Amino acid sequence: MQLALILGIVFSIISVVFALQNNVPVTVSLAIWRFEGSLALVLLIALGLGALIAGLISSPAMIRRQWTVARMGRQVTELEAKAADLEKSNAAMAAQLAERVTPVAPVAPVAPVAPVDLVPPGSAPISKLEAMAPAHRGPEVN
Repeated sequence: MQLALILGIVFSIISVVFALQNNVPVTVSLAIWRFEGSLALVLLIALGLGALIAGLISSPAMIRRQWTVARMGRQVTELEAKAADLEKSNAAMAAQLAERVTPVAPVAPVAPVAPVDLVPPGSAPISKLEAMAPAHRGPEVN
């Protein structure tokens, strides 16, 4: 804000100096219209009209941007309210879950069991195929 004020003052001083140095009378004519005045006055009026036209051309875009910012601000407010509601709901559900779930007592670790050898000592191990074969093989041929 202060920068804009300083720039405005500087622009005003430059305009006054320009007007004092360019006080030659000129005639501006456009179709049937004629205007006589100092060169500084004509140039400042042209500058003012240019600034006015530029402002009018850019104002729809600025208004659209302000509407967009306002709409997005409302959306942010709504989404923050939804997030707060969801956090409350999440906390309530976590409390309900904590009430329903009973803690399980920790189980004491079991000592490892030594492997058991199923083959009796002194006998040869039976192969898997022999163990799966039927006990009766049929008649023996001599």
